Amino acid sequence: MSESYIQSLIAERIGGSQYGKSQAIYKFEKIKRAKRAATAAHPGAEIIDLGVGEPDEMAFPEVVEKLCAEVRRPENRGYADNGDAVLKQAAARYLDRVCGVQGIDPETEVMHSIGSKAALSILPAALINPGDYVLMTVPGYPVFGTHAKYLGGRVHNLPLTEQNQFLPDLESVSVEVLKKAKVLVLNYPNNPTGASATPRFFAQAVAFAKQHRLVVIHDAAYAALVFEGQPLSFLATPGAKEVGLELHSASKSFNMTGWRCGFVAGNELLVRAYGDVKDNTDSGQFLAIQHAAAHGLDHPEITQKIAAKYSRRMSALVAILAGAGFQARKPKGSFFLYVKAPKAAVKKEGGRIAFQSAEEVSQWLITEKLISTVPWDDAGAYLRFSVTFTARTPADESRIMGEVAARLDDVRFEF
Repeated sequence: MSESYIQSLIAERIGGSQYGKSQAIYKFEKIKRAKRAATAAHPGAEIIDLGVGEPDEMAFPEVVEKLCAEVRRPENRGYADNGDAVLKQAAARYLDRVCGVQGIDPETEVMHSIGSKAALSILPAALINPGDYVLMTVPGYPVFGTHAKYLGGRVHNLPLTEQNQFLPDLESVSVEVLKKAKVLVLNYPNNPTGASATPRFFAQAVAFAKQHRLVVIHDAAYAALVFEGQPLSFLATPGAKEVGLELHSASKSFNMTGWRCGFVAGNELLVRAYGDVKDNTDSGQFLAIQHAAAHGLDHPEITQKIAAKYSRRMSALVAILAGAGFQARKPKGSFFLYVKAPKAAVKKEGGRIAFQSAEEVSQWLITEKLISTVPWDDAGAYLRFSVTFTARTPADESRIMGEVAARLDDVRFEF
């Protein structure tokens, strides 16, 4: 069929006249294809998915029951727009009790989001003009930067390296970029590295923002999933509310991924600007879902139980990978484990397989060991493992971890 005129009307920001013609295969599609091929080659075999990035369990029964009760309330049936007071007040209480952030005004300094991703896609429209720079960490979650570029903005990448504890080197940004920079986007505990920030780093970020007149957006989607102590909030840093916002999500903290609910909190003017753009973007999340998320925020013991499960699994996975030669150390939070990719695998019965990238390692692990991971080659070659594999009981967790150990037992990895 001949090319229609529609092709010429596609926006340049997503490819323009070349949209849909690229033959490039992105890494997540490569992973899917490799998993399908491995399943076909080994009928009935179990692929152990250590790459999935979302909780393996449903929301807790009490949250589901809260949703059911709220669904039946006729006053919740209509447009939510920018939300009512229920989630806002619960968010302020949560920030105070769980994160040590005092003095958040629920009416002016909090607003719900349809998950963190939606907030990250909306906020650039409130801040970015053509030519403005956004400082983004790499590897990282690219949504804010993607939408900034849609608006004519530019992205300056800050590599996350092991030498710097996977924290960005803020002093590495050139004077030329800083003159045009508007926003610094952070995410801790971090996806994909699993690294945690420190109070000292957040204090540096606040000082850096004030010095260079920047807005800080902290994506705290994994903040509550800590293995020891209390969650560390950017907003708990002195001066943080003067320069930025923090995004929280029920997805990971309360096993509510598909429910799509979170909140934005912090600087009053920024919250208002976010709300104005949001009001022209969506009609709000269903109030019943907002109220169920609020119930979760008032019951942080739910998250503590989830984090305890991930901590138990993480300890087991770290021990197995360390035994196989990986330089694996348990992170302080999240459900991600980020390790250097090996340069080769040497089979005990003979034979050596060399790898040129993390992607090659990932493909080999799926094809030869039926173990799925996610490769990252953005700032060095690394593999991301996740402990959100499906296992209904601790006994099943042990079985799966034992299977991982057995599958890796016949090789020695070189780094």
